[in-house]
Amino acid sequence: MTDAAPALDVRGLSVRFRMPGGRYVAAVSDASFRLAPGSCLALVGESGCGKSVLASALLGLLPGNADTAGSALLPDGLDLLTAGEAVLARTVRGRRIGLVPQSPAAHLTPVRTIRSHLEEAVRELAHPTAAARGRRAAREAVRAAAERAAERAAFPASHLDRHPHELSGGLAQRAATALALVGDAPLLLADEPTTGLDRDLVHRTADELRAHTRDAGRALLMITHDLAAAHRIADTVAVMYAGRIVETCPADAFFGRPGPRHPYARGLLDALPERAFTPIPGSPPELGALPPGCAFAARCPGADARCRTELPAPASGVACHHA
Repeated sequence: MTDAAPALDVRGLSVRFRMPGGRYVAAVSDASFRLAPGSCLALVGESGCGKSVLASALLGLLPGNADTAGSALLPDGLDLLTAGEAVLARTVRGRRIGLVPQSPAAHLTPVRTIRSHLEEAVRELAHPTAAARGRRAAREAVRAAAERAAERAAFPASHLDRHPHELSGGLAQRAATALALVGDAPLLLADEPTTGLDRDLVHRTADELRAHTRDAGRALLMITHDLAAAHRIADTVAVMYAGRIVETCPADAFFGRPGPRHPYARGLLDALPERAFTPIPGSPPELGALPPGCAFAARCPGADARCRTELPAPASGVACHHA
């Protein structure tokens, strides 16, 4: 890995939602990880474990009843958790963090063409000097920049004048990736980018996202429950359960030998059809009613009294009393 400053340094990030009656829902608890330029970290876990809430916190898109703690630092020291909306809107979203959203077709305006989306992004995200030239120059300058963005994302020029409903799932994903790349953001955040795609498109999407990071020196935070996609793309895997990161591991060791050490992470791999095809019994706990000890204890065959009463602290990349 490079000795450069991390593209993203998350330390002790927690998100709680204030609920009626004085209740709190602990959606994310004490999450920490570092993401180097040119690398990919896959944040994996079952639906509802807090992955997308963490992504929303990084982009400043949490609802008004959310309280955050900890820090999420960009290389220049900007803390995403304390930055104001004006800073996030004008200097971060699209410019320093490019978002590849879940279900991209749903994030595209149905009555506008893909070219129109890209041209608007070019106008909004261009640097001030480029924007000034764009206002003076003919529309062709913006048009050319939009076409270059599409080309970088392997979106065919012949489809630029189509509307979102006229695209396949794979092309909609490429359109969303093109929009994320317009601002040349050094960090890409992909939230479930392979949802709803068939396996061939999953592989293609993962390969394209990987190329946009490794080849261009960007960092990629991919949030997914698709372990096959994570295996294909990730340098590091972070496993989330009930709002906590319970294990962080190099991808080669996680998917190969020695394999994950946390019993939940092992259970995720064992549930894959190409492995034991054995689902994890039970269901995750409600985030508003977490147990005092390990949140996985009720589903873990190796849990003991200590696991049920004492929360395990992360040590050497894993939060388990028996790792």
